[in-house]
Amino acid sequence: MTEQNPQQDHGRLIVQGADRPGIVSSVSRVLTEHGANIVALDQSSSDPEGGRFFQRTVFHLPKLSMRFDELNEALRTKLGDELGLDFHLVEAKRRKRVAIFVSKADHCLLDLLWRQRRGELSMTVPMVVSNHPDLGEEVRRFEIPFFHVPVEKDSKPAAEKEQLNLLNGNVDLLVLARYMQILSGDFLEELGVPVINIHHSFLPAFMGAGPYLRAKERGVKLIGATAHYVTEDLDEGPIIEQDVIRVSHRESARDLQRKGADVERSVLARAVAWHCEDRIIRDGNTSVVF
Repeated sequence: MTEQNPQQDHGRLIVQGADRPGIVSSVSRVLTEHGANIVALDQSSSDPEGGRFFQRTVFHLPKLSMRFDELNEALRTKLGDELGLDFHLVEAKRRKRVAIFVSKADHCLLDLLWRQRRGELSMTVPMVVSNHPDLGEEVRRFEIPFFHVPVEKDSKPAAEKEQLNLLNGNVDLLVLARYMQILSGDFLEELGVPVINIHHSFLPAFMGAGPYLRAKERGVKLIGATAHYVTEDLDEGPIIEQDVIRVSHRESARDLQRKGADVERSVLARAVAWHCEDRIIRDGNTSVVF
């Protein structure tokens, strides 16, 4: 007997726009009229008078795949045309296709692959791309394609073109799991899907190489990590998740780096999970996470 997908016939509806009375009731009415049962609903408003409204609704609707277009059109008429809201409707059973870029550090990459294999992340991984060949064997053990695309300073446009040829039409999200290259604005525009990055939270105090050594020299008491969406402005995109742990003078720079890697793994995993579960709404350069 085939085990049924627990997400079967479940949908997610993400709504955002100018706040006004009646949005929640309008969403509920459309879903109810189509026979859907709301199983979870989260909402937030930045200000009830002239603010921004955000809502994430999870619902169950028998034969959702067959009725998806009909429901989407009804929502477009009510929410889009009448209320001027932006919305996004998805089937929960459709896992997002997540490509991963990595350089030489393996902790974030292997953590994501391990969680995905265990079913902790609602995603598939069609490929891992690296500017170094070092992690190829590790990735192939997960039976995931690994592509080595060298990136040299004078041939970066050609490398990005090769990367785009691999990615275009094949992914819904790109994750930079300690990928130590800057993506160009042209690359991000042509890729056309969200990109999530992870880095230590010492920025901007300890930029560049050896941040943990310099942090040790300054006697830092907190270390952490930040996951954010990537924009053309380096490390300034909407923040998704952050975390910190306390350290003391007793830890060496190597200890700080090890503990920092632990935080990076967990922060990135949460950020990717939330994105794949449609829990994040981007609003300008900020984000709402339900």
